[in-house]
Amino acid sequence: MSALAKASGALKSVDYEVFGRVQVVYVWYVLMLIVLFHYFSNQYTEEEARKLGVVGWVKNTSRGTVTGQVQGPEDKVNAMKSWLSKVGSPSSRIDRTNFSNEKEIPKLDFSGFSTRY
Repeated sequence: MSALAKASGALKSVDYEVFGRVQVVYVWYVLMLIVLFHYFSNQYTEEEARKLGVVGWVKNTSRGTVTGQVQGPEDKVNAMKSWLSKVGSPSSRIDRTNFSNEKEIPKLDFSGFSTRY
């Protein structure tokens, strides 16, 4: 068992998908904003996960959402869930966040937090 698990009790795992949109008039501008949104969403998600001390991954989907998995002590996973639902990256607009497959796990499956491509 990792030091993280020993210090904080039960470990949790949860999958997530963040839905949002950018509202502007020009198509080119929209495409640029979407690219920037996804880049910075992943960057800020990784940064927040590291600050909170959770592990897992984040990835952009072809549907324009951000999906991933978070693992760690229950209180830290809950803090990350709150951040994913209410804060996100500075330029993001979060419409909703879906969480699924939330469960207690015996050990962490990841050693850090990363962006998948």
